[in-house]
Amino acid sequence: MRLSEVAAVAYRRYHNLDTRIVRIFYTYGPRMKIDDGRMVSEFIKNSLFGEDLVIYGDGTHTRSLTYVSDTIEGILRVAHSQEHEPVNIGRSEEITVLECAQLILALTGSHSQIRFSEPLEDDPKRRCPDITKARKLLGWESKVNLPTGLRRTVDYFRTLLSVKLAKEPPIAS
Repeated sequence: MRLSEVAAVAYRRYHNLDTRIVRIFYTYGPRMKIDDGRMVSEFIKNSLFGEDLVIYGDGTHTRSLTYVSDTIEGILRVAHSQEHEPVNIGRSEEITVLECAQLILALTGSHSQIRFSEPLEDDPKRRCPDITKARKLLGWESKVNLPTGLRRTVDYFRTLLSVKLAKEPPIAS
């Protein structure tokens, strides 16, 4: 990521281009790939299939989850600004990984279990952007609350899975 920021600055200076740098934090929502391996999609997929939700570590590490429409709005505001320095676009509120798993279980109505596994190497304990610049400069902050955004994402995955299952040929006996 840092390399792309350096490249953008170099191109702006060398080629006199009008560039912007947006630092996007965890974005989720409809049209996510169901098998992308990221926390939200994995938790939703496993909940809908009745499989365990695996948390690496004790679940107290935090994440900042931004709904896709908020991320797009932030990117557009940066694009239309005159700011050339990096701007963080992400939700300023954190949720623990365990709380996220529990919320997804509640939203899906799943009876899946939460299972803890060894922590991943180099997994940060906290991920939360400082969006002070986005607030002050652009008047931007995330608007879609987490339960609403996750509910929309769950609904999307339910629809996606029902379409996929309907298209699969029946198993031959």
